[in-house]
Amino acid sequence: MRDPISKTARELQPSGIRKFFDVVAEMPDAISLGVGEPDFDTPWHVREAGIYSLEKGRTFYTSNAGLMELRQEVANYYQRKHFLTYDPKTEVLITVGGSEAIDMALRAMCDPGDEVIIPEPCYVSYVPCALLAGAVPVTIPLKAENEFRLTPEELLDAITDKTKILMLAFPNNPTGAVMEREDLEKIAKICVEKDIFVISDEIYGALTYTGKPHVTIAEMPGMFERTVVINGFSKAYAMTGWRLGFVTGPAVILSQITKLHQFAIMCAPTTSQYAGIEALRSGDEDVEAMKESYNQRRRYLVASLRQMGLPCFEPFGAFYVFPSIEKLGMTSEEFATKLLEQEKLAVVPGTAFGACGEGFIRISYAYSMSELKTALGRIEHFIENL
Repeated sequence: MRDPISKTARELQPSGIRKFFDVVAEMPDAISLGVGEPDFDTPWHVREAGIYSLEKGRTFYTSNAGLMELRQEVANYYQRKHFLTYDPKTEVLITVGGSEAIDMALRAMCDPGDEVIIPEPCYVSYVPCALLAGAVPVTIPLKAENEFRLTPEELLDAITDKTKILMLAFPNNPTGAVMEREDLEKIAKICVEKDIFVISDEIYGALTYTGKPHVTIAEMPGMFERTVVINGFSKAYAMTGWRLGFVTGPAVILSQITKLHQFAIMCAPTTSQYAGIEALRSGDEDVEAMKESYNQRRRYLVASLRQMGLPCFEPFGAFYVFPSIEKLGMTSEEFATKLLEQEKLAVVPGTAFGACGEGFIRISYAYSMSELKTALGRIEHFIENL
């Protein structure tokens, strides 16, 4: 019998995040700080909008691109937050979470052999999705001394005549790093000069703690027409299970992404789309309240880890910290495995996000303060025993 599995699928590695999550699920009294999922319930008025849509019998397919009412709200959001004007008819697509959007954007834009530059550490889907699109992922190891920001020099060194796309993800998972306007201006100038497109994953864009609003590279001169922005509702609105995301970008690119979405997905869940309309219209206060709580946890976690002697870059976005465990003389995988075995606490080894994550672990603070305090006590006890 011939091998029924494709070579590409066989060579893909399973997610390093899910590995520890699955173990914790079967371990009594274990605490997981590994999954990036808000501990808040979806705001009631958002849930109510979804419930009402069911009560009214709105359970049919929407158009492939999504409800026009929701696409209009996405366009309104980018107009008021970033002063960008997207046509909801041709430049906005509603997807099944941001993950589908990443996959479809890469498939729509890449030909076999095209190079996709991916700064690491990064979200676990980027490299596999590039490979599934037939592209060649070219990774750039970002450095803690640069606050895990992408520098112009690093980008220029990675560009070849086969480079087509730069994958940007700021605020970043797993580091929590952000790129400010002056950083993006330099990157944008290179992209225009070298004729490179950008896929900008901004799923954590609403969760920044610098006191300044999030900036998208699509705002930079010459970048609106060469940037595909990916966003969604999972993180900012605590809507992970609703599976709702969106893509904005030039019509010439969005038309092709929509075509692939049409064949693979049909449309995003109808109930979720009605909830999404309410979230964008009336959810700003909910986001701010959750962000304030995350910020409190962020400060507490960074201070506590440093007090234990673990160097920790201060993250200004998302809801993760990325402390260094290098001085403990263990690999990231060893640290995470032994911590789970000895203290029943799950964190994610930095190598789950790329080879340059070695020597780091990712800890999510999308958990209650009481859980974080208990977890930190276990980490401290583990380190003392070492």
